[in-house]
Amino acid sequence: MLTATHINYFFICHRKLWLFANGINMEHTSDTVAEGKLIGETSYPQRAEKYTEVEIGGSKIDFYDAKNKVIHEVKKSDSMEEAHEWQVKYYIWLLEQNGIKGVKGVLEYPKLRQTKGIDFTDEDRNYLGQTVQQIEAIIGSERCPPVINARLCKRCSYYDFCYITET
Repeated sequence: MLTATHINYFFICHRKLWLFANGINMEHTSDTVAEGKLIGETSYPQRAEKYTEVEIGGSKIDFYDAKNKVIHEVKKSDSMEEAHEWQVKYYIWLLEQNGIKGVKGVLEYPKLRQTKGIDFTDEDRNYLGQTVQQIEAIIGSERCPPVINARLCKRCSYYDFCYITET
């Protein structure tokens, strides 16, 4: 089952996507992931009273304001903003698939004190459909995609896995 995490990883690194989808999970060893969870859990303590966490299609939406139909996604940094945007768009798409129309999204970066509104257009729907097909092809491949050798690799929870050398 495809989740918002798969969408997010597709825009970050196809290798990370393939590893995650094939049961190799390294997030539990990452200080960066732990810090992100802490920020998400502590930045808006009053939200628990007014918004709900929604699980849909195997994905969890952190905060959903059902009255105003707004998804709130909290992130540590905007360094992977494109992946964050598509994750929120995927949530909107999931809600649409379940009969909830007119949903908007908000990306929140509490450490930066920034927010960004996310809309979901017909063009986005088409692109997301193509993206889902590409993700399924990557996940279904017998071969793991190559290392990308990018700056972001050093902060990735899969870094040791991807860059270990054997003697």
